Amino acid sequence: MTNASQYTNKLLPGSRFPKINCPVLNSNEVELGRVQQDAAWQMVVVYRGQHCPMCTQYLNQLEEIKQSLQDIGVSLIAVSADSEAQLLTHKEKLSVSYPIAFELKPEQMNALGLYVSQPRNAQETDHLFAEPAVYVVNEHGTVQVVDISNNPFVRPDLSTLLRGITWIKNPDNNYPIRGMHKG
Repeated sequence: MTNASQYTNKLLPGSRFPKINCPVLNSNEVELGRVQQDAAWQMVVVYRGQHCPMCTQYLNQLEEIKQSLQDIGVSLIAVSADSEAQLLTHKEKLSVSYPIAFELKPEQMNALGLYVSQPRNAQETDHLFAEPAVYVVNEHGTVQVVDISNNPFVRPDLSTLLRGITWIKNPDNNYPIRGMHKG
């Protein structure tokens, strides 16, 4: 049995979100985790790629909460290791208006502490890909919320996540970043 620390370096809550730039369609590049539009926070959703039907469903569900996120000052971006051509093909199955970045590199996946998988076969995809993750980055560039999965079947429920972020962002709740105790 291998030690998990031998192959993964999880991005911890309360840590600085790494500087990661990726291309987006109809634009040059975007820096993930960076304030976008009029939002002070950003939700970064990592998905496996166009080969994953569960990712397609999740990305479309994200569109349903996009306005509610904007209403509480959180912008939304998704990213995968897919190529531009793969993203263009995938867009035919998506009904989303938020930006989607592509060409997430293995070293960037590592910086995010993602689980990385090899394709089962050439029909699945032609490159390494990241397993799903959600990061909510606050106005200081700090990871406020993190959820990293090793497969497509474990992802946060979006309505619960939205309620939680709304609670966290309410200054009356004085809710700290959770999961930072080392013991």
